[in-house]
Amino acid sequence: MFDRLESILDRYTQLSNWLCDPEIVSDPEKLKKFSKEQSDLTETVEAYKAYKEAQERLAEAKEMLQEKLDDEMRDFVKGEIEELSANIGDLENQLQILLLPKDPNDDKNVFLEIRAAAGGEEAALFAARLLRMYTRFAERNGWKTEIIDANYTDIDGFRQVTMSIQGRGAYSKLKFESGTHRVQRVPVTESGGRIHTSTVTVAVLPEVEDIEVEILEKDIRIDTFCSTGPGGQSVNTTQSAVRITHMPTGIVVSCQDEKSQLKNRDKAMKVLRARLYEKYEMEQKQELDANRKSQVGTGDRSERIRTYNFPQSRVTDHRIGFTTHRIEEVLDGDLSEIIQNLIVAERSDLLAAAEA
Repeated sequence: MFDRLESILDRYTQLSNWLCDPEIVSDPEKLKKFSKEQSDLTETVEAYKAYKEAQERLAEAKEMLQEKLDDEMRDFVKGEIEELSANIGDLENQLQILLLPKDPNDDKNVFLEIRAAAGGEEAALFAARLLRMYTRFAERNGWKTEIIDANYTDIDGFRQVTMSIQGRGAYSKLKFESGTHRVQRVPVTESGGRIHTSTVTVAVLPEVEDIEVEILEKDIRIDTFCSTGPGGQSVNTTQSAVRITHMPTGIVVSCQDEKSQLKNRDKAMKVLRARLYEKYEMEQKQELDANRKSQVGTGDRSERIRTYNFPQSRVTDHRIGFTTHRIEEVLDGDLSEIIQNLIVAERSDLLAAAEA
């Protein structure tokens, strides 16, 4: 582990020197590339430097114990040794986690797809609530959001909605949200006060580059139509909305956010590329690891991952057995506690796998 850490420290120092080189600074492409690489290494380097400093201080403290000290000073040094030893143990654990392989998609923007499943209008209304939750979560993280496509219901719900979320690290936090979200509450459409259970599916797709997924023109069919808004009312009298069908897989995507047909086509192609990437990646995972499922789930949108119970003000994530009774705060975008617990669970799984 420490040979690898020394190698990372050497690379970080090299990058720091390069970033002071006028030739690198004047080359935007190299400057961006090296700056990002250095930024990715910073947390590991700082933890390793703290570890080395703590080790040096521990060695000095142990040397002091060999000298003639009065009782008060000896007790002080022993206390410092105990504190430094505990700190070194914590830093070792942190460094082990930092050296775990990172998901190559973690820094990417995402496409978030929300679909009403079981429950009719109630499911559509909860889909709208989840859209707001993720929008507020994005705002808390300083990310930019944009609706790509939406299929509205007559009472302000969504049968399906696709949103783009742009910001560094968006996928690293939102990737855990893929799956089936279950809601238990008394619907506004229910006059008898009975609790209904409805479900909404969420898919989180990393935005991918053209070179990562090749799409042949002969494999797609492009249709255009008029955009529609809430309640099905026409908001665009030109054929600006675009629907793209990928014929080999049957995947269909559409975009009607822009007034320009060309811009809608570009956005729809990005979503299609992301869906194909997800499909190929999932197939590859299933082929390589057909029997194993990680603790935080497979990311399959058919897997029930979370329940929102309004009568008990409870949100439960079934993958890790985590429960909070702050349902209104969660639905207002305060997902940090849940996501942090999911990250810890994922890291525990990775550590266990690395040690096996």
